[in-house]
Amino acid sequence: MQLHNLKPAKGSVKAGKRIGRGEGSGKGGTATRGHKGAKSRSGYSRKLGFEGGQMPLQRRVPKFGFKNINRKEYQGINLDTLQNLVDEGRIKDNVTLEVLIENGLAGKNDLVKIMGRGELKAKLNITVHKFTATAKAAIEKAGGEAVTL
Repeated sequence: MQLHNLKPAKGSVKAGKRIGRGEGSGKGGTATRGHKGAKSRSGYSRKLGFEGGQMPLQRRVPKFGFKNINRKEYQGINLDTLQNLVDEGRIKDNVTLEVLIENGLAGKNDLVKIMGRGELKAKLNITVHKFTATAKAAIEKAGGEAVTL
């Protein structure tokens, strides 16, 4: 046994003063809460974002913008990406949603839109949710077909 191992016997030391149990305890009267004010009252809880009466940050900062809850997000895939997959031999003549998911270009719940960046040389029959006008024209120019789901 050494000095740093010493502990008082179990039950011999009380866990702090009992507050609000009369003047004789030394912690009576205000029960360590101070005098008056909201914090001294029972049932007090500070509101989220309360800054002591100062105008809170969420009310000082200007509000702007609009978020459309009915917006549809499309996963965009460009023609040059499809041409690269054709060159690598990963897609043949028919491009469907399943083929795009297999190649990691879209998730299983994604809406897919074919975009017009790049050049398409291969004849592809593409079946997805949407096409841009330039993409549709480029697919049909290459001899393919653009089918909307």
